[in-house]
Amino acid sequence: MKLSRFAAFSSSLLLGAVLALTGAGAAQAAETAALDYVALGDSYSSGVGAGSYDSASGDCKRSTKAYPRLWANANAPSTFAFTACSGARTGDVTANQLGPLSSATDLVSITIGGNDAGFADVMTTCVLQSESTCINRVNQAKSYVDTTLPGKLDSVYSAIRSKAPAARVVVLGYPRFYQLSGSCVAGLSENERKAINGAADHLNAATAKRAADHGYTFASVVPAFTGHEICSGSPWLHSVNWLNIGESYHPTAAGQSGGYLPSFRNVL
Repeated sequence: MKLSRFAAFSSSLLLGAVLALTGAGAAQAAETAALDYVALGDSYSSGVGAGSYDSASGDCKRSTKAYPRLWANANAPSTFAFTACSGARTGDVTANQLGPLSSATDLVSITIGGNDAGFADVMTTCVLQSESTCINRVNQAKSYVDTTLPGKLDSVYSAIRSKAPAARVVVLGYPRFYQLSGSCVAGLSENERKAINGAADHLNAATAKRAADHGYTFASVVPAFTGHEICSGSPWLHSVNWLNIGESYHPTAAGQSGGYLPSFRNVL
């Protein structure tokens, strides 16, 4: 019954105009309200960089402007559990975030893998050290993605399926950080920016492959962020923020609402 309700809700998104004309709008709302939604993951799901953090979430920094909260506000699922946490790695998800999952869960979203691959250290290295050191560190991260990360993603994805066997699971990726040949006149070199973008693509490709092998949906956010990278005229990502270093290279509120939210919504 849970799966049929979710399938009906997804179909109704395409038939909204017909439903309204036939008086079935209330039925559509009922299908949405029947969903049980759990949002897992790291800072890209918790909403670091978007501000408006829920004080009760502490260091996890769950934002009221993060895409899971925005989707829940717009669709009013019957239950919504938001356990994504800043800094989370794959092991943190399995250890600390899966409590709300059950056989009743209909929908799960997750971003994970960037911290395992050393995202923060890569960016720190590239900002503070030489171009060659930066590129070497990027290549180390890519090697980790090839050799170690797939098994860690498998562990998370298998744990989700074990606890929520009927859920539709959407795995979202990460944006490219830089618009090449953009407006930035200082900071990283173009070679460094290109290498970092390539690492994001590498991570996304590996994540998409593991998600597909588990029967999950992968949602790329790269198309939505194109034209809104750092060095563009309208960036949806923070550059280095020395006053609040943790928000560096994370989506702004506009990146959550204009990048992540539609990328998530469009695959449902």
